[in-house]
Amino acid sequence: MPNQITSTILMVRPANFGFNPETADNNTFQKNDPSLTINTIKEKAIQEFDAFVEQLIAHGIQVTVIPDTATPIKTDAVFPNNWISFHEDGLLITYPMFSKNRRLERRPDIIETFSKSYSIKNHIRLEKWESTLQYLEGTGSIIIDRVHKIAYASLSIRTDEKLFEDYCQFMKYKKVVFQSVDADGIPIYHTNVMMTLGTDFVIICMESIPDPIEKEQLRSLFTATNKKVIDITLDQMAHFAGNMLQVKNTEGLSYLVMSSQAFHSLRKDQIQEIESYTNILHSDLRTIETYGGGSARCMIAEVFC
Repeated sequence: MPNQITSTILMVRPANFGFNPETADNNTFQKNDPSLTINTIKEKAIQEFDAFVEQLIAHGIQVTVIPDTATPIKTDAVFPNNWISFHEDGLLITYPMFSKNRRLERRPDIIETFSKSYSIKNHIRLEKWESTLQYLEGTGSIIIDRVHKIAYASLSIRTDEKLFEDYCQFMKYKKVVFQSVDADGIPIYHTNVMMTLGTDFVIICMESIPDPIEKEQLRSLFTATNKKVIDITLDQMAHFAGNMLQVKNTEGLSYLVMSSQAFHSLRKDQIQEIESYTNILHSDLRTIETYGGGSARCMIAEVFC
């Protein structure tokens, strides 16, 4: 049976983190706060990244940290899960990205590094679909139930339904699509900011899904796959309470990784419910969240090879 969570992850240490106006076109979680200088934003992001990695390693999680290259400038390199994913049986997939300047994040040297350390038998290159304006941004777009072979996706300009369908056919996953929106009715740019899937639970903002039929379909699937639903509000989602990832350490102890902002947005009963299934690990990522519009889950590419 495939594993739902891993103890091995890839993270990219930022070199030129900052606000990206290209992605801000459809990422309402991004804020260009003018109170900090470009250099201060970069320095604070690096500090947050290093403290986060230190926490993960201290808890026994195997982190491969690869530094971003100074040139070309890649403001969002800290979010590698959008361009690469590593799967069991030696499969590696690279993805088509909406933002042209984010396509620079796809680095052959990172792929080569992992090819030397792991048995990469097959590399599927989906980036060719950028030429037809079809995008599928990795595990930002796709939430995978690896045990039950189900893939969930909230459709947006960054998550093309036809491309997602082709992906599911190739991976032999059941395709589940729905629409989700923020408090202003704007489509949510990535599925992984409104939904987190753990081994025994799912954290999801049901309030963000306008269609009652789609809500019921999701609830039925969660019941059928024995996932306890922990529902979060639109406000909690806006504080990145949907952008979490469950991992395990080398001894098999599991942790739900999140930002401190996300943690402090949760109610006591929600925290207790999560802790009945897994431990919680959180770190301050406020600068990365503010200017990048992504949080803890976005910063991690899981390695299942």
